[in-house]
Amino acid sequence: MKTFIELFNIILTGNKDDSRKAAREVRKLLYSSRSGQYEEIASIIKNAPDEYVNIKEDWRQENFVIAVSVLYFLHSKESQPDFLFPWLFHLLQHQNGNIRHAAARMLKNELGPLTVHIRCPNEKFGDRLTPKQADFVLLSLFIGLNNLLADLWKPAYKKYKYVSSLPASPYKSIQMVLSRMEEDCGEAYMKQLKSRLICDFENQRSNINKF
Repeated sequence: MKTFIELFNIILTGNKDDSRKAAREVRKLLYSSRSGQYEEIASIIKNAPDEYVNIKEDWRQENFVIAVSVLYFLHSKESQPDFLFPWLFHLLQHQNGNIRHAAARMLKNELGPLTVHIRCPNEKFGDRLTPKQADFVLLSLFIGLNNLLADLWKPAYKKYKYVSSLPASPYKSIQMVLSRMEEDCGEAYMKQLKSRLICDFENQRSNINKF
């Protein structure tokens, strides 16, 4: 069986059929007896944005992102859990639904560890982020997602009462991530985030008016 590095090399350089097959092999390798290649996995995830930017074909982009999403939960969350957020925000706006779905899944994977202090306030931190650090990441994520929604909003979305009924689009993908965030954070915490968002907006408007 090939290594992760070998599989990703095929994804990035092979023909359409070989690239697709290699992307599917990543999951099989992860759950095989030879899956303890954590240094390779860390390297692949760390370099994913730089590799992605050089991919020209839509089908190769899809294979690459889906393969990365399979391994994503193994990246180092303690040091910098949000280091790929700019890339994931970019992927959420992709016209390919499979790429958006993979990006949304990676962001949702982050919410579990980031919201432990909210859901289990009496649990010890161990080597995880402190509540203060997690709160900062959650606020950044919330602001980033809402900024994207503001850019992507269309009047036609007014008629949809539920997120699930929205037409497939980047706007819906972002709303799905926010819905999961609301589930994991809870109503009271989300109200705090919304208050912080409004306060940040008011501060920005106040600074603009000074000029």
